[in-house]
Order: sequence, then structure tokens, then C-alpha cells
Amino acid sequence: MAKPELTHHRAELGEVMLHYAIMGEGEPVVLLHGFPETWFTWRAVMPKLAERYRVIAPDMRGLGDSSRPARGYEKTRVAEDIWELVNGVLGQDSFLLVGHDWGGPVAYALAAAHRPAVRKLAILDVVIPGDGTDHFATSHGRWHHAFHRTADLPEALIEGRERTYIAWFLQNFTATPGAIPEEAIDEYARTYGQPGAMRAALAYYRATPQDAADNARSIAEGKLAMPVLALGGGQTFGRRHLVLESMRRVAVDVRGGVIESSGHFIPEEAPDQLATALLQFFAAP
Repeated sequence: MAKPELTHHRAELGEVMLHYAIMGEGEPVVLLHGFPETWFTWRAVMPKLAERYRVIAPDMRGLGDSSRPARGYEKTRVAEDIWELVNGVLGQDSFLLVGHDWGGPVAYALAAAHRPAVRKLAILDVVIPGDGTDHFATSHGRWHHAFHRTADLPEALIEGRERTYIAWFLQNFTATPGAIPEEAIDEYARTYGQPGAMRAALAYYRATPQDAADNARSIAEGKLAMPVLALGGGQTFGRRHLVLESMRRVAVDVRGGVIESSGHFIPEEAPDQLATALLQFFAAP
């Protein structure tokens, strides 16, 4: 059997252009990345999922090779970008959804807004703003949340040093030194060094107060009913059981736990273990 082919595409959605990669055939699986990464974080996971599924990995608004609007980084708006891509452009009425880091709150917002469409949801090493705790910003020494929300200063300090800055996260939020190879860091630096990319990345953090308010309203309307898989990294900056605890505040059918060998970047550090967990979760009743 021939290996599934990875192809790249662009979708013009009016306010934003989204770049996305597709691999495989079958029921769609949508993979949403976080900071400081792009669709490329899924490169080792996609081939394994693509043996059974049609895997769709977009660059979210402002990041990767997608366009960089000046506004619209509230996660409800970013989630609608993904809905317009998956439903409007690709014609999918139902799909499986996975989010890591910022992709997790975007995935939650998408699942909350389009509950019948998201058959199953997986959240990786992130908690949901507005879940009734302050864990999103404060857990495990995440100093950069407050820094990124500071007006103007981060851009001034990071400009021209984007690779140095993002490499620190990619090297220090992992359980094993060198878990993310230099060529992958080069690829992320290529995109985050482009004009407007770091501004867009910071805008994800600056929208957090609005995200928390939006999520609190959606939780009050009712917890998510679809099955949810919640996985945290067990090492360094991994959120461990906080992911499971957060998702149990916002959804009724939650399973999961901790990938002990991984830090924060589970798709990079434990792609085989993650792919196996996702395939089992997708196939389960």
C-alpha cells in the first residue's frame, strides 16, 4: 500500500488566508498547533493518523504561512476560521478535533460553538481559560504569559532575535535536550521571523481576558457532551493532571492522564505514543 501523500493548500476566507496541510483519506481529523509552532509540529503524527483518516493541519490565523490580520485573535474568532475552512471549504459536517497549546483553547471554542460537528475532542497540555481557575496563566512557572500580554515591550525586545527567543521555549519546555531538532527550530524561526508574525503570536495571549469571559459563558450554557481525551506532559513544563482536571470542568465525558516521558511539546516529544493514544480514542465507543 502506498504511503499517504502530504499536500499543501491555501484557502481564502475573506478576512484571512489559511495555509493548511492534508494527508490521507477517510473521516477528517483536524489538528491545531500552538506557540511557537505551526502545522509542522504534527509532521511525525500525521502519517500514522493518515493510515486511517483524512488529516487536516492548518496554520492558525497570523501564524505559520497563513496571513496576519491586525485583529481577530480571540479564540472564538480563530475557531470560526477553522470552521470556515473545514466546513465551508472542505465540506466536512463532522470531524475529530485535536488541539495542543493555543490550539487547545481554539479547539474548545470550536467544539462549544459547533457541538454537533465535533465527534470527539482531544486537548494536549493546555488548560482552558475561564474554566473557573487561574491555572492557564500561573501553572508551572509560565512567566511568559504576563510578558506576552504587556503592550509593545515584547515586540521591541524580540525583534531581530525571533529564533533565539522561540528556541528557548522549544529547548527548555521539553523533557529531553534536543528533542526538537535544529532543523525544526529553523522552520519555526522562518515563519515567526516574518513581518507581523510575532505581533500575531502575542495577540493570542493579549486576547486571554476576552477568551476567559467567552468560555465562562459557553460553560454556563452547558458542558461539552462529546467524548474528550485530555493529556498532559509529565516532565519540566508539562501540565500533568491539570489538563484532565480543566477538561472535567468544561465537559462531561473526559478521559486521559499524563504522558510521563514528555514535557510540554507532546506532538514533538512523544509522537508515536500520542498517535497510538489518539487512534485508540478515535476508535473507542
